[in-house]
Amino acid sequence: MKHTLLFSTLSLVLAFFSSAASAQIYRCNGAAGGAPEYINNAKDAQTRGCKAMEGGNVTVVQGTPVQKAPVRVASVGPAGGATRTDGGAEQKARDSDSRSILESELKKAEAKLAEQQKEYNNGEPEKQGIEGRNYQRYLDRVSELKDGISRNQSDIAGLKREISRLPGSN
Repeated sequence: MKHTLLFSTLSLVLAFFSSAASAQIYRCNGAAGGAPEYINNAKDAQTRGCKAMEGGNVTVVQGTPVQKAPVRVASVGPAGGATRTDGGAEQKARDSDSRSILESELKKAEAKLAEQQKEYNNGEPEKQGIEGRNYQRYLDRVSELKDGISRNQSDIAGLKREISRLPGSN
């Protein structure tokens, strides 16, 4: 019973592929010099004057024609997209606000760096709690402190660069 069912299923699959393989594909010229069109209906092909395709497999990917759209270019102003105004007084106020914000962030970062360096103690911070018995935990904390100092120094350098880019910086 299983072999009969398997044989009949296999016969249906082979019949499908053999009928699909014997289908004729026709190429018709596109309207007004457009892209060619491919069809598999013999009557339509004959009435439209299409030519039969010979040999090899044909793969047709349908798509929509691409229309050219106007290109818009966006410009990015200074300081990562901050816009500058035409009014001199208004722009000076913005620059002053930016400078004061950056300088306060710089002071916070420098204070944090001083605190981190004090705790780091030139690579030999004091052991805390369980670190006396677990040396690996101590080494991990030392490594985290060193990484934190490095990140903070990088942040400070970035803040100084931003401040130097503001108008009136010399």
